[in-house]
Amino acid sequence: MPTLSLSTTLKSLLSPHFLPPFYPAPSTLSYAPPPPPSKSTTTMGKGGALSDGVIKKIILSYTYVAIWIFLSFTVIVYNKYILDKKMYNWPFPITLTMIHMAFCSSLAVLLIKVFKVVEPVSMSRDTYIRSVVPIGALYSLSLWLSNSAYIYLSVSFIQMLKALMPVAVYSIGVLLKKESFRSETMTNMLSISFGVAIAAYGEAKFDTWGVMLQLGAVAFEATRLVLIQILLTSKGINLNPITSLYYVAPCCLGFLFFPWIFVELPILRETSSFHFDFVVFGTNSVCAFALNLAVFLLVGKTSALTMNVAGVVKDWLLIAFSWSVIKDTVTPLNLFGYGLAFLGVAYYNHCKLQALKAKEAQKKVQNDEEAAGKLLEVRGESEGAGKRDEAED
Repeated sequence: MPTLSLSTTLKSLLSPHFLPPFYPAPSTLSYAPPPPPSKSTTTMGKGGALSDGVIKKIILSYTYVAIWIFLSFTVIVYNKYILDKKMYNWPFPITLTMIHMAFCSSLAVLLIKVFKVVEPVSMSRDTYIRSVVPIGALYSLSLWLSNSAYIYLSVSFIQMLKALMPVAVYSIGVLLKKESFRSETMTNMLSISFGVAIAAYGEAKFDTWGVMLQLGAVAFEATRLVLIQILLTSKGINLNPITSLYYVAPCCLGFLFFPWIFVELPILRETSSFHFDFVVFGTNSVCAFALNLAVFLLVGKTSALTMNVAGVVKDWLLIAFSWSVIKDTVTPLNLFGYGLAFLGVAYYNHCKLQALKAKEAQKKVQNDEEAAGKLLEVRGESEGAGKRDEAED
């Protein structure tokens, strides 16, 4: 039985056209009739049968969702554990973010330059400075502020505040003329904001500084997401998580170095009793890197909408975990406000899905029309050639 090397396996997993080994590659050149149903099919009532391949594909999809939820859940709780003064008591969010960026940068370089798992994107220095550097600056600020918020706020309340992300993305998209203003969408955004405001009003341990940090992180992250569409996607530059870390993580590390010198380095020098815990920070960094890969697997093998739905499940799980295990206070007003925001976010995702389906249907019609036109053109040329041959005879 042939064996696959680690590099080959990783290449196949990270390929945007990856199909598991038990799926035949789709062919556009010929058509083979489907094989007769075998004993290995599973009957689904009177409606027909479901093949083992389809069942395995469904299982794989749910596995990707479960892996992403688990890793995202783990990174959030792990960061809270490290930064919270009542737990591990290491309140240095800039240093923690720099450790993540240094670790992810090193692994990305190894995977691209040494193991050749993925190919680097061809990018000029001018493109890097104009496109990647601004995104790296925003990403560093977003990570710094979001990690800082864990020192002051509960995990459950932070997840409630993150429900404002669609509001921020849409508002910034309208300001930068990436989104068109629609009164119906803006009304939905206001309903989400109203729900988050109710949740904030009902927060038992409200901290103004912590809320400002988290809202700042949401604003910077939303700006980064919009700029990715403007500066990279519109130019045909598509980065998967490994190439993103390869280009963006060193940039983040550089931006974080300057505030680190003035804000946290003097305090770390005074804390002479501190010893770097390789187990805690090593496993935390591995989880952060694995989360980036899980994002690519989830979006690449399912869809961005699946990730949004999985994110809602993750948020509710985190709220339940924060209340039951960490013993954070979650009030009925918290849940009521977040429930309103959740309904607004769900409706926003539904509208985006319908717009995406309409766009794909229109694109399919255009492709079919182009294919039909080319077929008629080829048929006309062949008929013309046949008539010329007859005339010559």
